Amino acid sequence: MGLDEDSLDYHRSDPPGKIEISTTKPTNTQRDLSLAYSPGVAAPCEDIAADEGKAYTYTAKGNLVGVVSNGTAVLGLGDIGAQASKPVMEGKGVLFKRFADIDVFDIELDQHDPDDLVRTVRAMEPTFGGVNLEDIKAPECFEIEERLREEMDIPVFHDDQHGTAIISGAALLNAAEINGKELEDMKIVFSGAGASAIATARFYVSLGARKENIVMCDSSGIITENRAQHGDVNEFKDEFARDIPEGDLATAMEGADVLVGLSVADIVSQEMVRSMAADPIIFAMANPDPEIGYEEAKEARDDTVIMATGRSDYPNMVNNVLGFPFIFRGALDVRASDINEEMKIASARALAELAKKDVPDAVVKAYGDQPLQFGPEYIIPKPLDPRVLFEVAPAVAEAAMETGVARSELDTEEYVETLEARLGKSREMMRVVLNKAKNDPKRVALAEGTDEKMIRAAYQLREQGIAEAVLIGDREEIEVTANDLGLDFDPEVVDPENGDYEEYADRLYELRKRKGLTRSEAGERIEKDTNYFGSVMVERGDADAMLTGLTHHYPSALRPPLQVIGTAPDVNYAAGVYLLTFKNRVVFIADATVNQSPDEEVLAEVTKQTAKLARRFNVEPRAALLSYSNFGSVDNEGTRKPRDAAKMLREDSAVDFPVDGEMQADTAVVEEILNGTYEFSDLEEPANVLIFPNLEAGNIGYKLLQRLGGAEAIGPMLVGMEKPVHVLQRGDEVKDIVNLAGVAVVDAQQGE
Repeated sequence: MGLDEDSLDYHRSDPPGKIEISTTKPTNTQRDLSLAYSPGVAAPCEDIAADEGKAYTYTAKGNLVGVVSNGTAVLGLGDIGAQASKPVMEGKGVLFKRFADIDVFDIELDQHDPDDLVRTVRAMEPTFGGVNLEDIKAPECFEIEERLREEMDIPVFHDDQHGTAIISGAALLNAAEINGKELEDMKIVFSGAGASAIATARFYVSLGARKENIVMCDSSGIITENRAQHGDVNEFKDEFARDIPEGDLATAMEGADVLVGLSVADIVSQEMVRSMAADPIIFAMANPDPEIGYEEAKEARDDTVIMATGRSDYPNMVNNVLGFPFIFRGALDVRASDINEEMKIASARALAELAKKDVPDAVVKAYGDQPLQFGPEYIIPKPLDPRVLFEVAPAVAEAAMETGVARSELDTEEYVETLEARLGKSREMMRVVLNKAKNDPKRVALAEGTDEKMIRAAYQLREQGIAEAVLIGDREEIEVTANDLGLDFDPEVVDPENGDYEEYADRLYELRKRKGLTRSEAGERIEKDTNYFGSVMVERGDADAMLTGLTHHYPSALRPPLQVIGTAPDVNYAAGVYLLTFKNRVVFIADATVNQSPDEEVLAEVTKQTAKLARRFNVEPRAALLSYSNFGSVDNEGTRKPRDAAKMLREDSAVDFPVDGEMQADTAVVEEILNGTYEFSDLEEPANVLIFPNLEAGNIGYKLLQRLGGAEAIGPMLVGMEKPVHVLQRGDEVKDIVNLAGVAVVDAQQGE
């Protein structure tokens, strides 16, 4: 089946299209409905009538964008009409929602006259927080956007004009830096003189290029003053008419530093590329096929050719989705009246800076595990990089506030946290812990210090001020890897094989000599096994916490810290806990990694330690001990263990949180069952700490919730240890290491 048939199936499968409307408030009772509509809705209506700004408080206006088109210039399809453009406009709405959590109404208008279109869109201003104009042909699009920006008091943005300008502008900033060129000195040639090309040329001038250094070519050749004087170009092309001899694109490209292609496929030859200045920059962005192929452009010369296209199968894809969702996010969140030039520049510079940062593992995996490191093959971030939201939206919001178009103020640091929450509850929960960690960073030993992920994590921990990371391993190997990764930092390294650590060996021998370990074996383990080295390091107080497990099986990674550090004085058993986050709920699940067949005393201990962990995330624990029975409905050895554990906890005066059991899982988490059928329960609200009866059930339960229930998992977090130790899962990503290091720092803070 070809791509076309796949796409038709994708769009016509039930329900047809790609979007739907869902409610955000309860609608289950008569009271809910009376609040949502009549008579309750009268109150917000009256408030808005008295103060129209209250529409942002009481309605979805502040998160709603209208995607408006008349279908006169759709993708590569041309003037196909308003109705035929609807799949594209729905798709635009999908991108707004997916990347920036912005809701969209797609508006297709069967209007070709600019006056009619302006009048119609302007009349819809009360509905939207902003308007994205899409696929409207030039030159009418210039007039329509300009008039709507003047006549409307909400942001109006024609993405076909400005999107490519902003994204390629970010790429240009980095390409110029890599090739050692200054924007103001570069000769820039445009192949194409449509709306996107003109807007891009204007934007490059805003970034620092000189207008007199820009040569623009349309299908008739170089746009010159002579052609303008003879009426051969429209008023918009006339803006870039040059007082130079006429010629074709090949003539224009001679000696050029930059070629910006926004025209048609295969219009540029290798000979034309060879005529350009040293180390040229080529943005061949015609879609689906560029002005010159990626390989052809690279092969044309021996020096550094920095190439970008509009295609995803080559490096440096100029994709508008890097811009419009995040620009609108920042504009909406400060209730901006406009998207001005300063906001566009801020977004381009934020994108350029992000490309210089270490790329998350999830992004690398999404693009086939290809290396992504700042350089000629990576000058702009990838569209699936979630950090774009946290970089671009705050930059846009800040520029809006600085230039006076914002109608509300926000704290940019707090704003980043609200943006993280939009991407999932797990980010919101981790932000609580990471903020605590930043208040008093601790030394965290990373036992597998030569691993690339550990080195990248150490860099991020230092950059973000979360922890003082100590990498354990071969110093030379670590420094070479850090340099190869382009990480600009001097890592703290402890090299067991190249240092005097006799005291560590003595301490390990002292701890384990009556458990089968000789002095020579202790010395060998300190020198060769970084898990033992790190454990002694933490036990002696030379580090505050330790992470390991990335390249080991969980039991083998856990054994050294258990033998050397051990559990806390009042604790006999450690346990593994996962934090699972759903859209509007978080739960802690234990034990999922350590204790195979716990008795009632172990279950009680695990419950107390998990409750302590919940409070580190600012969650007040409500614990349920789970089984397949409810409060004695089945009586056997298996059900008695959680029942007795719950009884022990309720009778323990040191337990200051509600706990009950044994109970079935749905009883624990469904309020109607808990309070309706079992109103005698000590839990007045659904549980958020779920204690499973054994390791098998806990491990199965958390994985099912994660894979089928759509939960995001943080962990496993080890609780009950004398000093903070966390054992990673094999294959964890850098963000997982950073998150667990943050948890370890907070553990250490509380231990003090």
